[in-house]
Amino acid sequence: MAPDPLAAETPAQRPSPRYFTWEEVAQRSGREKERWLVIDRKVYNISEFTRRHPGGSRVISHYAGQDATDPFVAFHINKGLVRKYMNSLLIGELSPEQPSFEPTKNKELTDEFRELRATVERMGLMKANHVFFLLYLLHILLMDVAAWLTLWVFGTSLVPFLLCAVLLSAVQAQAGWLQHDFGHLSVFSTSTWNHLLHHFVIGHLKGAPASWWNHMHFQHHAKPNCFRKDPDINMHPFFFALGKILSVELGKQKKKYMPYNHQHKYFFLIGPPALLPLYFQWYIFYFVVQRKKWVDLAWMVTFYIRIFLTYVPLLGLKGFLGLFFMVRFLESNWFVWVTQMNHIPMHIDHDHNKDWVSTQLQATCNVHKSAFNDWFSGHLNFQIEHHLFPTMPRHNYHKVAPLVQSLCAKHGIEYQSKPLLSAFADIVHSLKESGQLWLDAYLHQ
Repeated sequence: MAPDPLAAETPAQRPSPRYFTWEEVAQRSGREKERWLVIDRKVYNISEFTRRHPGGSRVISHYAGQDATDPFVAFHINKGLVRKYMNSLLIGELSPEQPSFEPTKNKELTDEFRELRATVERMGLMKANHVFFLLYLLHILLMDVAAWLTLWVFGTSLVPFLLCAVLLSAVQAQAGWLQHDFGHLSVFSTSTWNHLLHHFVIGHLKGAPASWWNHMHFQHHAKPNCFRKDPDINMHPFFFALGKILSVELGKQKKKYMPYNHQHKYFFLIGPPALLPLYFQWYIFYFVVQRKKWVDLAWMVTFYIRIFLTYVPLLGLKGFLGLFFMVRFLESNWFVWVTQMNHIPMHIDHDHNKDWVSTQLQATCNVHKSAFNDWFSGHLNFQIEHHLFPTMPRHNYHKVAPLVQSLCAKHGIEYQSKPLLSAFADIVHSLKESGQLWLDAYLHQ
């Protein structure tokens, strides 16, 4: 192996590092110019790298012009390896007189959260129990088999048909929570195994592309409830007026794409029932073809071949299509209520470059722990802990929750946890409130 020329350099021969101020970094945040970000006081030029970023171009771009130390630590399980690839992007560091992060961020809170993360790692809470995830996968596969056996043993009359649809809906919902674990790299210590099982669960068991999930979901985690950065709130403003601030803003601008003052009513029509069967089911194929994600498409095709060959002989083509879209309808209701209960009632606004803890806590809330709530939501009832530690295995959320609550109490941050049905109701209440705020601003401003 050839000697490293940099290793042979003396300190006097090495070029002096370039120093930058936060003002200079903040100016490199747009699409039409260079994009820089800061990690551990080092300044990186990500302008060309964004298109090659494994997590997607948008998620890293959302931190352009900002400090990205905490999200970098939160999202990567092998930070040493990633840092080697980052060396080519390094252009300098913050000037010695510059603080480690911007004045919009709470220094004391950030420092204490980083201490908390170190404590969590020492406690072993970032390590997964593989038996837990194996049993979870097995219970999904058993329900999948039970759904088919229901029709094979009891026939295709109405009651077995409906029971089969309910079981398959549970399979799809629970596989959705499990692929979420693999997608967040929270099961295995290496990315390779997480990615492989992610493809299997989301592709073969659900018929969806892993690349699409990565593209959408990591943005949500990077900037939750931040307009134009979190794709989960892209239904604002064309379908719903979300959040107090954005709704008033929309009203003042005299914009009306929908009768928002009735959105808490039409949510029941175009929200839970329609998202999967009328949108996601078709958009995912457009996504993989447009982006040429042929590996994802191959995994997806195995799902449709398997389900076609197992159910058409029992139900015929029309019966199979009826079953398939009933399952997507039931799954869609399950998915939307669970995923929106933690976010829609919370603070929604433009990105104001807050610190990691404040960004996550203002956009998330929890639902009380119980055996049913944990299973029904895939442990996403611990949304606060999941957002603070996205690579933490879900079975450890309840263990870190008391530590997070103590941190929040010390800094006067509201830590919300509520009953499951109250969380569902809060979605509707928040839509009604924001719709009324829009109407008041629209009529009187």
